[in-house]
Amino acid sequence: MQSVKEEAVPRPVQRIASRAVDVAKVYGAGSTAVRALDGVDMEFETGKYAAIMGPSGSGKSTLLQCLAGLDQVTSGVIYLGDVDVTSLNEKHRTMLRRDKIGFIFQSFNLIPSLTAKENITLPMDLARRKPDAEWLDGLLDIVGLKDRLRHHPSELSGGEQQRVAAARALASRPEIVFADEPTGNLDSKRGGEMLAFMRRAVKEFGQTIIMVTHDPIAASYSDQVVFLEDGKIVDLMEGPTVEKVLDRMKTLES
Repeated sequence: MQSVKEEAVPRPVQRIASRAVDVAKVYGAGSTAVRALDGVDMEFETGKYAAIMGPSGSGKSTLLQCLAGLDQVTSGVIYLGDVDVTSLNEKHRTMLRRDKIGFIFQSFNLIPSLTAKENITLPMDLARRKPDAEWLDGLLDIVGLKDRLRHHPSELSGGEQQRVAAARALASRPEIVFADEPTGNLDSKRGGEMLAFMRRAVKEFGQTIIMVTHDPIAASYSDQVVFLEDGKIVDLMEGPTVEKVLDRMKTLES
């Protein structure tokens, strides 16, 4: 039996950054309906790096878009922290994405007419918020872009453009960053640099990242891999390695 003193010691509570509760997403209707997500229940912890994987058509990108409030669910509930995202109207979802969420997309989505620095600070400029100078300076050190800040996207390599996109996603210190195939357009060297940067953001700054990827090497940088098949979560893997992820993906694709 535990002593009174032992019982009085509170247990640490892990805060949940994002949560899906019995989420379904259906495209179309009747005989042509496609159930992209089918009763997904999942929690993503604050300060962790999660990867979502699965065969083509498994629902991984749909899940990311629903978690980020970019797409509406057919049923179920999505939470960002304590906020019920599914109950918000479009205006408030837009405000939530602007104030709480960072995005890293495969296609970079940089504004050609803006410099690298202007692209990085754009979300804060739109929100009329001044960046934290110390945080931004440290962030630029990590991504190695200080000598490229006055260059436009057309003057940057693909790897540099993706690092600008990553810095933009993190510049406002969002509660969570969603990354959709962030290394898809990069060679192996630049992709490795990008993944190492994201890993460092989680480890050193407590950033929360949820990433969709098809690449076992990318997944190995994460703390946890969520495997989807036919719109359902079929497995969770803690402490992933390239070999373990490859073996699990083979069973899903066979």
